[in-house]
Amino acid sequence: MRRQLARRARHVACAAALALGAAFLAPAPAGAAAADPYDVLVFSKTAGFRHDSIPAGITAIQELGTADGFTVTATEDASAFTPQNLAGYEAVVFLSTTGDVLDSAQQDALSAYVDGGGGFVGVHAAADTEYDWPSYEHLVGAWFKSHPAIQQAKVLTEDHAHPATSHLDDEWIRTDELYNYRTNPRADVHVLQTLDESSYTGGEMGGDHPITWCHPQQQGRSFYTGLGHTIESYGDPDFRRLLLGGIQYAAGAVQADCGSGTTEPGDGAVEAESYTSSSGVQSAAHAGAGGGATLGYIDNGDWAGYASVDTAGATSFTARVSSAGAGGTVQVRSGSATGPVLGSVAVAPTGGWETFTEVTGALTATGSGPLFLSFTGGAGSLFDIDSFTLAKETPAAAAGSSNVHLFYYPWYGTPETNGSWRHWEQGGHTPPDDIGADLYPKLGPYDSGDTAGAVEQHMKWIEQSGAGVLVYSWWGQGGYEDSLAGQVLDAAARHGIKVAWHIEPYSGRTAASVVDDIAYLEGKFGSHPAYYRDAEHGDRPAFYIFESLRIQDWSALDAVRDSAIVLAQTTDTTKVAHFGGIYTYDGIAGATAPGWQQAGAYAKANGLVWAPSVAPGYIDDRAVPGNTTPTLGRDDGASYDLEWSNALDPAIGGSPSWVSVTSFNEWHEGSPIEPASSTPPAGHGYQTYEGAYGKTGAAAETAYLDRTAYWAERFEQQRAAAPAPH
Repeated sequence: MRRQLARRARHVACAAALALGAAFLAPAPAGAAAADPYDVLVFSKTAGFRHDSIPAGITAIQELGTADGFTVTATEDASAFTPQNLAGYEAVVFLSTTGDVLDSAQQDALSAYVDGGGGFVGVHAAADTEYDWPSYEHLVGAWFKSHPAIQQAKVLTEDHAHPATSHLDDEWIRTDELYNYRTNPRADVHVLQTLDESSYTGGEMGGDHPITWCHPQQQGRSFYTGLGHTIESYGDPDFRRLLLGGIQYAAGAVQADCGSGTTEPGDGAVEAESYTSSSGVQSAAHAGAGGGATLGYIDNGDWAGYASVDTAGATSFTARVSSAGAGGTVQVRSGSATGPVLGSVAVAPTGGWETFTEVTGALTATGSGPLFLSFTGGAGSLFDIDSFTLAKETPAAAAGSSNVHLFYYPWYGTPETNGSWRHWEQGGHTPPDDIGADLYPKLGPYDSGDTAGAVEQHMKWIEQSGAGVLVYSWWGQGGYEDSLAGQVLDAAARHGIKVAWHIEPYSGRTAASVVDDIAYLEGKFGSHPAYYRDAEHGDRPAFYIFESLRIQDWSALDAVRDSAIVLAQTTDTTKVAHFGGIYTYDGIAGATAPGWQQAGAYAKANGLVWAPSVAPGYIDDRAVPGNTTPTLGRDDGASYDLEWSNALDPAIGGSPSWVSVTSFNEWHEGSPIEPASSTPPAGHGYQTYEGAYGKTGAAAETAYLDRTAYWAERFEQQRAAAPAPH
């Protein structure tokens, strides 16, 4: 179906010279038989809606297998999901599965299979599956939200190189049931196709509506298409080739670029022949070009669009070009082929199609939306473009969410800065290699007084996390943490972060002393630009009281009720009189959220702040040798996702005012989102973040920062969508 235009002859000589080499270098077409036979498991169990197209889908995949050289085993028996059985397959296809179809052991088997190098293919309702398994959302890419009636729509091809979409035109008109998704997966996947929401009714993705995508999953591969609801789909040759290409990619039978995300200006060179929409142009083979090809056959009035290249913030355009033709001008536009011109660059003849040079030009207008290049010049062929880059100015960092609060601990010390080790030796350990924690910091055992080093890096990481507030662990007036507070506030201010307070159970703490502490902190830091005040609650500062149940009578707080938000640590609403809010702190309880909905309802009814606490895990075995209290494993991020999901589900989490995170850096309890070393000192049994959210090595070190940003954004979206209070 992909057009192969032949309206120009000016590359004939070049094409003839390269034809023999190209015959050896060109990849096999998507429909060609794979080099080696392989095995595919098709799973179609349903625990919800059942699609009547499932039998047609199984038949289609079996017929594709016969033609392409792979065997197909179709089953609805979830007991097939064992490590031993899955090892016999190169790919697993979830064909319009729905609901909870795997138990926890089967989920673990599938996760280990794909992470270890296997392939996953999700078709249509595979996105309507396994809502109680947070890691599945990453595996499939996004969860189903809703769909309009079956209707005709325009499907846009973003990637013409992937074997699933290489046969398709820029636009594909088809009739199907078109899913909306709970989140836009673009940041985490490589989008192959999107829906043009203007071509049908019922699209809810705000104009950027991915429908087919792929991504690496640790050592394995994942492919998903939301198409395939109707029986007729499986008789459509174009849909069959889409499905085949996805299976081939997932099985590792063919190679494809499935790197994730939108290309921002400044992200590196873009191969010009990787356009997603066009008029007139074609890819042209050139031995001297990156990737062996250029954007070629360019005449006056032609254009090329790049849906995954964002023009926002772009300040200049640089391209590698060649021309044995007339030369001409590249116009850089945003949004469409006739969109605003951001700037232009002239291309002069270079003396030959194999003679490349670099041209550059400033972009003086502000862009928004995807990149389009339009071309002007004289008669005949103009020039070729091998690759291009957009440079951008670095924008000011977006402010983090003022409703996501990270518990922050400034109690660590080293001999170099503090004069001795502080806290790292907890549990009888001998730093620096041997510390009282089951994870090892990326920074190593640092000093909380190292303002230019550790503290500055902490603020950068907190920015990355999307949280706008740190909750400073404070142990009383004149104490160690009190002496460092001013430096931390200064560092926080440089990064747009606000500071609230965690008043710990210091010796002699009473309700009256807490009231005095609030006055002390207000007087000492109240005018500091980093001092947190909540605009939605009367510009009052926040004070979390750890282990508030140690004190029975909190009536002294009535003196500060109107000037401060003081939060009790409990879900027992009979223990929150005189307080202005409630939080939980417990890093394990968030997995089951006991009493959260009731606490949230009580807070709402009584004008209190509700700030349940979520954690990525909890393990303190090295800090507390012989410990017999419960722990909570991270489960490659699934625990963190579960706790966040509980917090944001109104039926479970009680509609929080804020979400508090336990913790940024409580290393002894194994709850930090601060980056942990992927290569800790050997011989001590340290854990790492390896495998979290499908990331490995250095990328895994910041996995929990990035996931916090993801959840912070979802929380803000949920708050924005909530009805205004009456």
